Amino acid sequence: MQKTTDKFYPELLSPAGDAERLDACLLYGADAAYLGSDMFSMRAAAPNFHGDELEKAVKKAHEKNVKVYMTCNTLPRNSEISFLEEHLEYWFSIGIDAVIVADFGVLDICKKVAPKLPVHISTQAGIVNYHSAEVFYNLGASRVVLARELSLDEIKEIAVKKPKELELEAFVHGAMCVSFSGRCLLSNYLTGRDANRGECAQPCRWEYALMEKTREGQYFPVNQDESGTYILNSRDMCMIEHIPELINAGIDSFKIEGRAKSSYYAAVITNAYRAAIDEYLNFDGKDYKLSDWIKNETLKVSYREYCTGFYFGSPSQDAQIFYDGGYKREWDVAAVVIDSDGEFITVEQRNKFVISDELEALEPGKEPFKITVTEIYNENNEAVCQAPHPMEILKIKCDKKLVKGSLLRKQKN
Repeated sequence: MQKTTDKFYPELLSPAGDAERLDACLLYGADAAYLGSDMFSMRAAAPNFHGDELEKAVKKAHEKNVKVYMTCNTLPRNSEISFLEEHLEYWFSIGIDAVIVADFGVLDICKKVAPKLPVHISTQAGIVNYHSAEVFYNLGASRVVLARELSLDEIKEIAVKKPKELELEAFVHGAMCVSFSGRCLLSNYLTGRDANRGECAQPCRWEYALMEKTREGQYFPVNQDESGTYILNSRDMCMIEHIPELINAGIDSFKIEGRAKSSYYAAVITNAYRAAIDEYLNFDGKDYKLSDWIKNETLKVSYREYCTGFYFGSPSQDAQIFYDGGYKREWDVAAVVIDSDGEFITVEQRNKFVISDELEALEPGKEPFKITVTEIYNENNEAVCQAPHPMEILKIKCDKKLVKGSLLRKQKN
């Protein structure tokens, strides 16, 4: 949707772990995507781009007028510094739009090796005041990703007092971390997987109890629930209903967290925030209210119970989920649309569906709608009553034309 008002137009920044996730971001409305490579990325335990995949990804994104930001936000050890320069030179040569860093040394090398490559300062730098933001700007940063622990009022003050050219980016959706700005030692201590090098095992999501050292084997719950407690398990952040407040605070880029998320997640959440931003920017009245269907989209992915993080003050009452460490998942992807002619849609199956099932179709930028499965045909054009085989190509009777890449999903019983 095109901007039709004079309101500030923020960037929507989405996670693109691999080619499939990047395609989802591009189709469903991201203005920019962030991704990682084999080294220097906090996405070490997640899918990444390898070899010439990265160059192809940048080219594809730029053809859609979407920017690409490279994560280089680990804290590199001595043995890795010698590789950094060649990575930076390569990233610059293929047209990366910015590199995201957390370390002063990496920032210094960036400005020496690729001085024209914009540098964004990672949220792991823990920027919580306008002076720190200005210092990074003076060192060559064009954008800072603010700490997640800031309130909207604090962000507003930073926006007013920062250098005019310095951009502000902030997370608006996704997993929260129990440690400050993600700088955690728990994973490394318990599992040997360093969270600050992209290898977090998420031990904050595990169930814990107390044990007194003289009573070996006797465990005591931290609360009165006999199953113990998930005392470190943070809720997910969701700011989908607060687009006006985010814009008015002076945030230039709205970032969706998604380090270990699926392409379905990237598509649905990107689409939801794209729709929410566009709806608000095109709203002419005074009492804006988010459409219910957009809000409901955030409940159709895998998620933990939501909160608004620190944006409206310290979340002392609704920050943690004490009774469970898992995700809610109430919908499955049934198929991905690969062709549509107004009579049948050709799909690639993802999860089982059968005749009489009610599926929901999600197209980019549109409210989802229902499809009742009345006819299914396999690749031999034989009528079948079910679709049990992943990745099978099928045809479904449907009188609506759907955009290639649209999703069909099914609600769990």
